[in-house]
Amino acid sequence: QLQASGGGLVQAGGSLRLSCAASRRPFSSTAIGWFRQTPGEERAFVAALNWGDGRTYYADSVKGRFTISKDSAKNTVYLQMNSPKPADTAVYYCASAVGSPRAMAVMATRPLNGKDNWGKGTLVTVSS
Repeated sequence: QLQASGGGLVQAGGSLRLSCAASRRPFSSTAIGWFRQTPGEERAFVAALNWGDGRTYYADSVKGRFTISKDSAKNTVYLQMNSPKPADTAVYYCASAVGSPRAMAVMATRPLNGKDNWGKGTLVTVSS
């Protein structure tokens, strides 16, 4: 089970950190990632990492601004959002899957495999 938190209102150019806490320690083959969705639009991939070796993969739209990381002691994955833009406003969801961080990106539009798991979203609003 995944629990996302940390959403809220942030000014453009500021910073915000989202957390995704897993109810149990993920397996080393697990990828945990972040997706986002705004009303009327399809869900979009943001970033993902491999729990075992920490490999990461980012959407081009957030590369250089957002950083995904983990705290193994807390079974938690973070999304550090630096210099957010109003276009980053969305409900952010965390998810887990068995696969690579890059492969996880397809979960924006379809299941990766039968082991996909989604948490509830957290709303991020970026004001201009």
